[in-house]
Formats: sequence, structure tokens, C-alpha cells
Amino acid sequence: MAKKTQIVVVGGGAGGLELVTRLGARFGRRRHDIILVEHNRTHIWKPLLHEVAAGSLDANLDEVGYRSHCHRWGYRFFMGALQGLDRAAREVVLAPILDEDGREIMGSHRLRYDYLVLAVGSVTNDFGTPGAAENCIFLDDQRQADRFRHSLLDHCLRVSRTLSYDPAAAAFVRIVIVGGGATGVELAAELFNAAAALKFYGLEVFDESRLKVTLIEAGPRILPALPEPLAKAAHDQLEALGVRVLTGAPVTEVLPGAVQLGSGERIAADLRVWAAGVKAPDFLRDIGGLETNRAAQIVVRPTLQTTRDDRVLAIGDCCAFIQASGRPVPPRAQAAHQMAQTAFDNLVALMQGAALEPFVYRDHGSLVSLSRFSTVGTLMGNLIGGGMAIEGRLARFAYVSLYRMHLIAIHGWLRGLVVIAVSKVNNVVRPRLKLH
Repeated sequence: MAKKTQIVVVGGGAGGLELVTRLGARFGRRRHDIILVEHNRTHIWKPLLHEVAAGSLDANLDEVGYRSHCHRWGYRFFMGALQGLDRAAREVVLAPILDEDGREIMGSHRLRYDYLVLAVGSVTNDFGTPGAAENCIFLDDQRQADRFRHSLLDHCLRVSRTLSYDPAAAAFVRIVIVGGGATGVELAAELFNAAAALKFYGLEVFDESRLKVTLIEAGPRILPALPEPLAKAAHDQLEALGVRVLTGAPVTEVLPGAVQLGSGERIAADLRVWAAGVKAPDFLRDIGGLETNRAAQIVVRPTLQTTRDDRVLAIGDCCAFIQASGRPVPPRAQAAHQMAQTAFDNLVALMQGAALEPFVYRDHGSLVSLSRFSTVGTLMGNLIGGGMAIEGRLARFAYVSLYRMHLIAIHGWLRGLVVIAVSKVNNVVRPRLKLH
């Protein structure tokens, strides 16, 4: 029996999951073996993690289980984390799988590949700031978002309890968010949405006035990816909610109960979130002899093939792709979506011996949701020289549409529309907050 062509995709984020869905639908299991390697059991769209952290989104209802998804779409799911790459043998080396108590379930092992796609995404970059890794919560995955939500609820309960005995007490939940990009801004707004709902779920004396949220940005303004008027509108909206927004304020150290600024100011904080930047995971640095940049991203050619191996491709945030303008592709879900399509086309071309097509990033704009309070952004990006500025309901519709496009990409049109319809029903019947 002829050996199957084996395509291994490492990383089940937006790009990786969409790619294996397309590959499985195209080739199935007959002559090809499509394998997704991912260390999580379920997929949640990463731009939604701030809602999971605030409790506004129940990830258990919106997540996608890889095992059921692979059965439907004709690929195999292999739970594991990338540890190394043996390009000479065309094998990926996977780390041992451990249970929650640290006991080994499966030892380190190898998977062969004919073609390999690295789509492991990005992690938060703390830029080596002292104390950041030890004293901040990052929002790179669902586990970290759940950790933040549990801590948030604990602190809200503490304050509510204090106020029940002494209504005049100066009791607050103090939260510092480092980073004025989309994640930091969206989380700051979502926290006030969540706090306003807590009084309906047993914390009658707690409301948004008991939140002290500080958003810190080292640069001159928040949301540098947006035009300045839109960033100013978002800044004003956050301050209207009660967020203290600090710009031009680099963080020099994070302590167990405070954040130290370069100006000398020390801001007390019960919860500290770092959302100031992203980089590729450190294990990618020079993995298998592949070329990587300073941020550990894998350097690729225009076809998304790595510079040192035609059979290895990289997509998404872990990929260093320089556009014709000389600017790198930004770490956005839309970029991963577009790269997944080009990688699919080029893998088919590689197997057929046809010419490969270069990847061209089409910037459809950037959108930032301030929860139920507002949405700002641009549409059509570089298509009309900087994009069309939008706010309000139109921006909110466009923001929601991005997620719906992702659902259709991984579920297909029929099932995707059903999932969207069920989600609308859940918004009505399920609690406004996830409190566990």
C-alpha cells in the first residue's frame, strides 16, 4: 500500500484551524493524512479572550472541540506541543504530554511529515520588564483568561462583603492594564460592562463605581493602529467610563501589588494584566535551523515557504512576512485567515508540481470594540489610502462580522449559520456573565 502524503499543521488557532479544515475538505483521508498538532483540547477565537476574561463570554459555549471537528472535516487531531524539528528526517518532535498533576501521559515522540505548516501564533511580549512575568496575568489562551476571571470575581466578592458591613468603606477592585493596543483597550471597557451586571448576580452592593481601572501606554497615544481621531474617541470613551488612561508612561517594574512607572509614580493594583506587545514563542527561535528574526518569528519567502526549506511553511503571528512596502504584516486574525488560504493554495500547487502564488496581504481595516458602549475602527484599510473611519453600530456590525466569517470558515456555510443563530439565542437565554 502506497504511503499517504502527510501534511502536519502545528497550531490550532485562527490560521491553523482554517487551514486543516480546507485541507481535510479537499483531500480527506484516502490518500492524504492531514494532522493538526495543538496542545489545547479546544479552540476559542483569540480576539474574544478579553470577553472570556471579563466573564461576558462563556467559552464553554463558543469553543470548538478539535476531536469532534476533525472527525467532521477529515483530518486527525494530535494533542501535543512542538519541542523540536528534525528537517533531515522530516519529523516534528513533540514534548511529553502531562496531566494536571504533572504526571506523564505520553513521552516525547515524533511525527513524520511530507509538508509542514507552522501556525503556533504569538505570545505576550513583556520586553524583559522586571517582575512582569511573575506578577502579571497575560491573555494568550483560555486558561489565562479563566485565571483572570476567577481572580476578578474573588476581588469583587471581597469588596462586596466589605461594603455590606460598611457602605462608606473605601473598598475598590484596582486593576492595572499595561498596553494601550486593542486587547488592553477592549478589556478595560469590558470590565465596566461586567461590573454593571454583577449586582444582578448576588453582589447587590457592587457596581462599576467600585472599579479602579488604569490603562497604561508607553507610546504617545492608545490604539496606534487606528487614525488619531478614532483613537482620541476611544480614549475619551474610556475616560467617560471611569478608566484612568496614561500615555507616554513606560513601566519600569511590576511588583506583587503595584506597577512602577518611569515617572516615579507607583500605582497600587490587585490585578495586573500585561497586554503591551506580542512575539513568537521562544521555542521557535532557530528551530530546526530555520531562519528567525529578533522576535523569534520564522522568516518566509513571498510564497510563505521558509527561507531554508521549501516543504516547511509558516502562517499567522509566528510568521515574519515583509510586504512590498517594507512593512511587516500586522499580527491580526484577518492576516492569519488570508495566509491560511494562500498556504492551502500553495500546498496544493506543491503536490501538483505547479507554480506557487505569492501572498498579498489585503488590509480590510482595524476594529476595536468598547463592549456595549462603542466600537471604532476603519474599513478597507490600504484599499482606500488609510481606510474609511467608522464608529457606532456600523463598526459594531463589522466587528461581529469578522468572527462570523471565522465561524463559517471552520464550520462551513450551513453549520456556520446554525452556530451563529444558536449564539444569538444563547445571548437571550444564558446569563449575562459567566460566574464560575
